[in-house]
Amino acid sequence: MIRALRHLFFLLVVRPLVLFVLGVNLRHRERLPVAGPAIIAANHNSHFDTLLLMTLFPLGLLDRLRPVAATDYFLARRSLAWFARNIIGIIPLMRNAQSFHGDPLAECDAALGRNAILILFPEGSRGEPEKLGAFKNGIAHLARRHPAVPVVPVFLHGLGKVLPKGELLPVPFFVDVFIGESFLWAGDKAGFMAEFDRRIHALADEGKFPAWD
Repeated sequence: MIRALRHLFFLLVVRPLVLFVLGVNLRHRERLPVAGPAIIAANHNSHFDTLLLMTLFPLGLLDRLRPVAATDYFLARRSLAWFARNIIGIIPLMRNAQSFHGDPLAECDAALGRNAILILFPEGSRGEPEKLGAFKNGIAHLARRHPAVPVVPVFLHGLGKVLPKGELLPVPFFVDVFIGESFLWAGDKAGFMAEFDRRIHALADEGKFPAWD
């Protein structure tokens, strides 16, 4: 029943919303993974980021798509927690790992072991519209545990205008999505993070976007 509800939500609500509210210019679609396990890692300006990324994949892959999201935000209220867990399919992650007793990446590990496609945002939280924040090391720890799993960098532009932080309703706006070439863990955390940062900024430069006003 829950699986059917999830598919209906994306088919009848999310996909039409993306189709009619947004104009999406997708670059390098062929670089998206066609199967799991894989890690999609994108910059983060809006709650709409997750839904947009999920619509880039065929509906047949929906059961494998697992966004990683903050426990303190999405699981704070029971009604939102049920929806986030069962319909969006999030994997909750503690932003402050020191307050978590156990392995904060255990559920991510298990999902990748089931050939999931994880969607995560290494900035950790939504930043200022169209400004890249510093990337946190969590993605490096996950990649180190799964060195054969490809990491696909993605740069999103415009979603900070569609649904900026603090707003509840999306507004029509044209957005750009740049899919980068996948890469693998190469044995060094600092080197991995530097490479991820370089690839995201290269995708941003590809758009040649003017400064956000």
